[in-house]
Amino acid sequence: MKRTIAGTKLKSIGLGCMNLTHHAYGKPPSVETSRELLRHAFDIGVQHFDTAALYGSGRNEQLLGEMFHTVRNQVFIASKGGLRSVGATRVIDGRPSVLKKSCEDSLKRLQTDYIDLFYLHRLDKAVPIEESVGALGDLVRAGKIRGIGLCEVSVATLRRAHTTHPIAAVQSEYSLWTRNPEFAVLELCREIGAAFVAFSPVARGFLAGGIKSGFGDRDIRAHMPRFQEPNLAHNLRRYEAFEKLARRSFLTPTQLALAWVLSRGDHVHVIPGTTNIRHVIENNRTPMNISADVLTEAQAIINEEIIHGARYPASVLAEMDEEPVPHGGEF
Repeated sequence: MKRTIAGTKLKSIGLGCMNLTHHAYGKPPSVETSRELLRHAFDIGVQHFDTAALYGSGRNEQLLGEMFHTVRNQVFIASKGGLRSVGATRVIDGRPSVLKKSCEDSLKRLQTDYIDLFYLHRLDKAVPIEESVGALGDLVRAGKIRGIGLCEVSVATLRRAHTTHPIAAVQSEYSLWTRNPEFAVLELCREIGAAFVAFSPVARGFLAGGIKSGFGDRDIRAHMPRFQEPNLAHNLRRYEAFEKLARRSFLTPTQLALAWVLSRGDHVHVIPGTTNIRHVIENNRTPMNISADVLTEAQAIINEEIIHGARYPASVLAEMDEEPVPHGGEF
């Protein structure tokens, strides 16, 4: 199934590349393993590859540049700027000069003269969105990027940004257990002709199965309330019912999770991340003809009112620019 982003028709299932060089979910794979995965993804027809300057402090973009510079016109590369790591601290910086420099650096690492979609990685609350998007608009006019994206923004921010320059895509976390975009952003994207790109559509691996206990300190899920006890035990009981529904429907749990997200609109794309070639294949075999009854049952089993725990710690939620939605458990 093909859908459009920034004027380009793409398969609706892309690949989030963060895990290939970033320690967010523990130790990343070797460079050769990452190359093999990207090569295989390309060979089976994956077109949309999502990266960022933040991921691996530029190593992620370098990896994609090495792999795809000779087939540049056959892939759609999305990257991000305006967020970087300084030691153990994340720094959000949406100043025009910083965004333009970030883009230039990304172009070099990606070994390309244009980026298909370039996102403002996070809203800098100290910089008017009009200034940040204005700088990205300059990059569009210069031919250095082909579309502007925003990550995890509110309806109000999206409206202001789109008035400054047409927004091609919004990327936010969206899955059966994270429904914030349904407050209004999902529909506004449809209205303005922007794609909605869902990251973590399999709930950071939770809806793929295999998560039975806690994580090491280097895994960001260890610090997320949904993955901490007693919330995790409760949530795993909900997963058991979800898995049974998937198996009864001749699907893997991952495929049911992806199909549900993609059913939310023909402007919706997903970019599940993985370090496993088998998962890339599984993701891209997700059927799109799942019955409405199965999808309805899935969202009754897993949703924010039933799941316990917030998706981020309070300190991270305070940085976010999006509409919160009520959910069970602790904040």
